Amino acid sequence: MKKAVLAIAFILPLAACTTQERNATVGAGLGVATGAAITGDATGAVAGGLVGGGIGAATAR
Repeated sequence: MKKAVLAIAFILPLAACTTQERNATVGAGLGVATGAAITGDATGAVAGGLVGGGIGAATAR
């Protein structure tokens, strides 16, 4: 139940964001998860977040 409440708390504010901001946020989140999974350290997670956020912002229409 706590996970569902946390997920809603993190996702709900995205409704007020622009498309570019949403894409950047989702891209950064996925980049962090991917970077951490591949490298297993914080440096990889940060790098993945930066790359994912940049790609997400660039793909906004």
